[in-house]
Amino acid sequence: MSINENQSLLVYNTFHIDVAARYFTEVTTVDDLFQLQGTAIFKQNQRLILGGGSNLLFTKDYNGLVIQNRISGKELIAEDQDFYFVKAGAGENWHQFVLWSIANNYAGLENLSLIPGCVGASPMQNIGAYGIEIKEVFHELEAIHLETKEKVKFSNADCCFGYRESVFKNKYKNQFVITSVTYKLKKKPVFNTTYGAIEKELELMGIKELSSKAISDAIIRIRSSKLPDPKQIGNAGSFFKNPEVSSVRHLELKQQFPDVVAYPLENGNVKLAAGWLIEQCGWKGKRFGAAGVHVNQALVLVNYANAKGHEIYELSQNILDSVTNKFGVLLEREVNII
Repeated sequence: MSINENQSLLVYNTFHIDVAARYFTEVTTVDDLFQLQGTAIFKQNQRLILGGGSNLLFTKDYNGLVIQNRISGKELIAEDQDFYFVKAGAGENWHQFVLWSIANNYAGLENLSLIPGCVGASPMQNIGAYGIEIKEVFHELEAIHLETKEKVKFSNADCCFGYRESVFKNKYKNQFVITSVTYKLKKKPVFNTTYGAIEKELELMGIKELSSKAISDAIIRIRSSKLPDPKQIGNAGSFFKNPEVSSVRHLELKQQFPDVVAYPLENGNVKLAAGWLIEQCGWKGKRFGAAGVHVNQALVLVNYANAKGHEIYELSQNILDSVTNKFGVLLEREVNII
């Protein structure tokens, strides 16, 4: 294990923002992490744990130690009558892990296909798509405390999952490194095809018999048609969360904006489609120098060339302000700002 100085982070974030870290290292094992924790650089600097770099926006150089989590490995560790318990290293590529699970007939992750990032980010963000969230398939994770070096296991309840939230984004922010995640995947699939355009895509594909792979293939096609490939255009996927409002507020909005896109929630509130709100404010497809809003999906901010992080941040703030002014709804950024 080596520690580099003044390391460019251009290839380590999917927004392709060209900033530098004062110190940078990769850890591929838990022993690497323990060794790193004993160094003066680790003890004397602020730290940032980096996975796939797919859910953050750098607005400046990082004056500290960036630790890229490359801990790999995936295996079936247990099973019972109904479930497979599958463990994966936090540094595993998320989409490749999903495809591996599908190939092994471990069901439950198919709706989460083609989400960028690594396994370790899945519980941290409680990632979700097409009607499924990680909390529905999560069993436990293992993590190491950055200060005490203590190994800790977190159950589903311990993580306090919310909409794109967990204890690792608030109560325990920057306190732990997630080293592995174990998922509870079904032996008998229960397919979820009602969200979005999944059923229509399956019909276009000529699918007669549902399977995890068929649903995954459909979602890959849908996401590929709507979302830019980070390898081609810098982006971090959905930049904003879908806001939650009361049913009363939803009715008020619907009277003023009959076409407002919304989804009822179990708690009685209503989730609004942030992409629709942003599009109604005229942002979709707009470009400002090298920064812009994607032409096919208003939720996605993009770096077309050599945009600075602060330019994308300022664009996001202008979008937030316009949605508040037009609809009286406050959007939140889903992407972490550094």
